[in-house]
Amino acid sequence: MPLYKTITESNKTKIYIWKVTEPETDLWKGVSLTMHCQQRIDGMKSEMHRRAFLSIRHLMAEAGYEDKDLYYDKMGKPHLMDGNHISITHSHHFTGIIVSESHQVGIDIEKQRDKILKIAYKFTPIQEYSTLANAEAVKRKLTIVWGAKESLYKIYAQPGLSFLRHIDVHDFSFADGQTTAEILYKGHSTHYDVKFFEFEGFTTVYALKKAGD
Repeated sequence: MPLYKTITESNKTKIYIWKVTEPETDLWKGVSLTMHCQQRIDGMKSEMHRRAFLSIRHLMAEAGYEDKDLYYDKMGKPHLMDGNHISITHSHHFTGIIVSESHQVGIDIEKQRDKILKIAYKFTPIQEYSTLANAEAVKRKLTIVWGAKESLYKIYAQPGLSFLRHIDVHDFSFADGQTTAEILYKGHSTHYDVKFFEFEGFTTVYALKKAGD
């Protein structure tokens, strides 16, 4: 089973990444789904989506959980029965989860695509990227910013939250591998630590809500 990467953020927070290469029949092995999740997967027409869904259950097993330990609130945000925090992501043939005993967390995997250059104005002030050396650097940075905002949105999970107007990802260099961010919504400000890494043309970003916010 291709557990691609495990990152120990701290003794209370871990990230697990899976590269989905197995056939669906192999991914069913050892997986038991709740009735709700069985209905969800039965409704998936795409085999790739089913394989991603099952691979996430294997990632949960790596973290010590089964499907029955997971539930979703009315906003679609996942939670663990034991009160620990979890966030889930998938993009093409990569899936990932982050689990934390101590922080609210969010994670996002994105494929680095030229398309992001065309839609950037919808989620970030594009003029802020004019100093970057070339289009490839702009694409990489925009992908990190988008992933950071997706991760924060998953943590905040409130209707009406705008990527462009309400979420600010502070500037960073690629070498840093990290930055900070703020959500300012309805007069309330919350702050987050954000970390990122790149692999095989993909970018993973994860965020942790700062204690006390």
